[in-house]
Amino acid sequence: MLEIIADSTELIKKISSRSTLDDPAVISAVAAIMKDIRSDGDLALKKYTLMFDGCIPDDFRVGESEIEEAYSRADSRLVDIIRESIENVRQYHEKQRQESWDWQKSDGIRLGQRILAIGTAGVYMPGGTAPLISSVIMNVVPAVVAGVRNIIVCTPPDKNGCVDPLRIVAAVESGATAVFKAGGAQAIFAMAFGTRSIPRVDKITGPGNIYVANAKKLAFGYCGIDMIAGPSEILVIADSNANPAYIAADLLSQAEHDAMASAILITEDRGLADKVNDELRRQLQLLPRKDTAQMSLTGFGAAYIADSREDAVRITNMIAPEHCELMVADSKYYEERIENAGAIFIGDYSPEPLGDYWAGPNHTLPTGGTARFYSPLGVYDFYKRTSIIHCDRNSLEKDYEKIRDFAKAEGLDAHANAISIRFAEEEDD
Repeated sequence: MLEIIADSTELIKKISSRSTLDDPAVISAVAAIMKDIRSDGDLALKKYTLMFDGCIPDDFRVGESEIEEAYSRADSRLVDIIRESIENVRQYHEKQRQESWDWQKSDGIRLGQRILAIGTAGVYMPGGTAPLISSVIMNVVPAVVAGVRNIIVCTPPDKNGCVDPLRIVAAVESGATAVFKAGGAQAIFAMAFGTRSIPRVDKITGPGNIYVANAKKLAFGYCGIDMIAGPSEILVIADSNANPAYIAADLLSQAEHDAMASAILITEDRGLADKVNDELRRQLQLLPRKDTAQMSLTGFGAAYIADSREDAVRITNMIAPEHCELMVADSKYYEERIENAGAIFIGDYSPEPLGDYWAGPNHTLPTGGTARFYSPLGVYDFYKRTSIIHCDRNSLEKDYEKIRDFAKAEGLDAHANAISIRFAEEEDD
């Protein structure tokens, strides 16, 4: 169960030991895959798909007949639920739209910024024992809202070369223009460099395991990426009036993801921490994924006994959690002071899964403390910006000497000349 900790340094040390991004064996294996995909394209993609997924698809692209079959096999009620979830996500992300702007700073000087969608987005949708169909919604819908023309999805096939129907339906309903049967690091590099089957993309988004995370890290620079996502994490701040059963259930909702997921309770009430541990023991036995959740709680779970509200805020901002839940009477106090968190859930009836599937805000969130400088995935991640500068001769003439002298101060004479040459007659005078 949750280890009771009263020393914040001890808590930070425990949860910061989760990262495996710097594992030399993983980095070496991923680098070898990158080299093969770059040099051999589809041939290497087939090799690794056989190696890791146990099949070689006849065609990496999911065809129209496969899409029709997916719809025929998918539970119609779940398809309706997926559509409603997509609409909630779309409505929220519509608020994030940005527009180009133009500014006539003065007579003769016009400045501005063009906001354009990237041309092609690549979304990775993991497979595994818990296929995250919600993730494709959270990654594709913002790209659609931004106006991205081509949105491809890569997802691992099963041993028969097929993809789970709901994964296909979720991708199509969200607005993906193509779905490909490719997974792992090989899929990331196929999107980054392009192969005969899979087009090159401008940006890759979406979660994945440690190999996918390292592949995205290596692909960055050849294309854009959203972030390097690590194991899931949740931090619950609770007071003595909070419901221990709710807290335990919410901690387990993340612990079941991964043995390296982190579930943290912060409270000033030691008695509440004990009650939450009792609830965790009871609820854990009811979970099909209880072994995974147990390893997460034992390895990276903790109940931190804070000295005060100020201490609770301080440690939360240090951890910068992916998900932060507030089960306290004075939630406004915490909401206004927590600066580092991917998403904040307020009150007894705003559990983390509400954000995962339904509310509308994006569930692709910064992990591993990166909420200090990263934001949730959004429409803005699929935009690129171009600056506009238009200056006439009279306006440049007013300041050209200052610009020239600035360039000379940097020792860049060609820069200075590019300004001075336009006013050579004045300089000769």
